[in-house]
Amino acid sequence: MKILALETAAKAVSAAITEDGKVLASAFQDTGLTHSRTLMPLVELLLRNTDMTAADLDAVAVSAGPGSFTGVRIGVSAAKGLAWAADRPCVPVSTLAALARNVSFLDGLIVCAMDARRQQVYNALFEARNGKLTRLTEDRAVALSDLAEELRGDPRPKTVLGDGGRLCRDFLTEAGVPCRLAPPHLVKENAVSVALEAEEAARAGGLVSAQELAPVYLRPPQAERLRREKQGG
Repeated sequence: MKILALETAAKAVSAAITEDGKVLASAFQDTGLTHSRTLMPLVELLLRNTDMTAADLDAVAVSAGPGSFTGVRIGVSAAKGLAWAADRPCVPVSTLAALARNVSFLDGLIVCAMDARRQQVYNALFEARNGKLTRLTEDRAVALSDLAEELRGDPRPKTVLGDGGRLCRDFLTEAGVPCRLAPPHLVKENAVSVALEAEEAARAGGLVSAQELAPVYLRPPQAERLRREKQGG
């Protein structure tokens, strides 16, 4: 199964093409440029260099959230457009589930953390054992203080990763919860892991049409939150 995967949910942007677990091509950029400017050139580069068109794909995968409101919207919109034009299905995957795959070889507790501002992170916990991941929590927005209390006393080695990984690691360490940050080349969200997560999801019946593909937001966008707070005040 050939899958084109897009990852735009955090600060970095990436795209990858995989086939039955093999990475055919990938591109990653984390230079502060907007995803609307960088994503499609990366996709076009991968397709050109692999002598493919969207019609050669079996599906288009995307990290559908949680994550940055704008970033998730850009990725989902791009995936819908590519899939619609080529008449191909989509595979939405959890940004956090894909992220956990980066370090599935490190036995212990995997703490996925994406910066949600206001001392909160988008988080999910997984246990890694012998290369296999077991989800322990749903995707959620959680205060770092609450996460520290939840993890306190858990004896398993803890690996933290994600665009909020350093923030989370520092907070947990100061709170007396020992943990380690994933290596630099594995700490960020990336499209290769999105593609591998999508392959498994597709086998389990997780394909949807371009029309059905939708973003997953754990919180309303900042503008809406500010409006509600102003009205409440």
